[in-house]
Amino acid sequence: MTNSIDKFKGLGVAVVTPFTVDGKVDFSNLEKLVENLIQNKVDYLLALGTTSEYPTMSKAERQDIVRCITSVNAGRLPILMGLGGPNTQSILDRIKDADKLPVDAILSVTPYYNKPSQLGLIEHYKAVAKCSPLPVILYNVPGRTSCNMQAETTIRIAESNPNVIGVKEASGNVKQILYLLNHKPKDFLVISGDDLITLPLMAAGMDGLISVLANAYPAETANMVHLAMNDQFIKARLYHDKLFDISQACFKEGNPCGIKAILAAQGKIKNVLRLPLVPVSDTLSNEIHKLVQL
Repeated sequence: MTNSIDKFKGLGVAVVTPFTVDGKVDFSNLEKLVENLIQNKVDYLLALGTTSEYPTMSKAERQDIVRCITSVNAGRLPILMGLGGPNTQSILDRIKDADKLPVDAILSVTPYYNKPSQLGLIEHYKAVAKCSPLPVILYNVPGRTSCNMQAETTIRIAESNPNVIGVKEASGNVKQILYLLNHKPKDFLVISGDDLITLPLMAAGMDGLISVLANAYPAETANMVHLAMNDQFIKARLYHDKLFDISQACFKEGNPCGIKAILAAQGKIKNVLRLPLVPVSDTLSNEIHKLVQL
C-alpha cells in the first residue's frame, strides 16, 4: 500500500460544488475551479466531500460531478472520493462499483445520526474495508456526526484492515490526535481535516491537510503545507499567518457557506447553496469581502 499512501500526503482539497442561480450544478465553474487547483500545485482532489454538499444531490448528480472532476483532472492528480453514511449495507452496495470510476481511494465518514459505539465503528469499517476494491481513508468529524472515533479505535481498525491506509482527523481534539500520532502503525496516514490548526499538528507529525480554504487560496495553502512537510516551519508560518483571518471567517457560519461566500467575493462562483444551507449573514459577507480585498 506504499504507493497509495504516498498519493495522499500533502495538500488535498475538498472540492466545492458551484450552483447556478436556479440551483443546478454549474459544471462550467466546477471545471474552472478544478483546473485552478491543479495549476496551483495541490497534491490531490477530494470529490463528494462534505464541502461538496453531496447530501443534497441526486445519485445522477453525484455521478456527473465525479465524471466532471476526473475528466478535467485527466489523470494528473490522485482523486479521493467521499462515500459514507449511517447505513453500512447501503455503503457496501455502492462501494462495489467504485473501481469502475477513475478514482484512487475512498474517504468514508463515521456513521452519523445513529451514534454507534466504538465496537460498532470497528465492525462497520471492517465490513467497508472487506468490500472495498480501493484503499479506504477513515474520516472522523464528530462535530458533524455526533460520533467521535477514539484514537484507540482508529488504531485497532488500521491494524486489522490492511487496505485502510489513513484517517482524516477533524475532531479538533489535540490530545486525541497526539495519541494517535504516537501509537499508529508506521505506514498509516493521519491527515488534518481542520485548516485552522493544521500547521501545529503537522509539526507534531501529521501527513498533510484536506482543505476547504484551498478552494479559494490553493497556492498559499499548498506553500504552507509543503514547507511544513520539509520542516521549514518558520517559512510555513508566514502563510499560516496570512491565511488565519480569512480561515476564521470561512468557518464562522459553517461549511461550505463560508467558502462559497469567499469564492463568490473572488468572482469565481455564484453564492448559491441548497437548502437546508443558506448564504452567510450580511455581517459576515461584508467581513469576507474586506478580507478578500487585502
